[in-house]
Amino acid sequence: MVLVLTVSKAQTKLAEHLRERRLAKGLTQEGLAKRADVSLASLRKFEQKGLVSLESFLKLMMVLGGLEEIVAAAAPKESGFTSIDDVLKADKDKPRKKGWRK
Repeated sequence: MVLVLTVSKAQTKLAEHLRERRLAKGLTQEGLAKRADVSLASLRKFEQKGLVSLESFLKLMMVLGGLEEIVAAAAPKESGFTSIDDVLKADKDKPRKKGWRK
């Protein structure tokens, strides 16, 4: 299954998830904005349109307990390849897929 996630959809999803976290903690927009030292207008704009600065987003996530998850998600993944030659060799070693001819 191929998942196509556009930047716009990702922004909307992040805003939805942040709102859900805020509500689960019983915080109002005003309360979260004050605790995170983010303007209320910025928080409202984020929850409505998905637009916010990275700094404000990280401040909000810190208050909601999700900062470590964000940092972990951005960590590089181990690929197992040490050089471009390893990548090319792995690509050559794959068996070809054969399909039916019409």
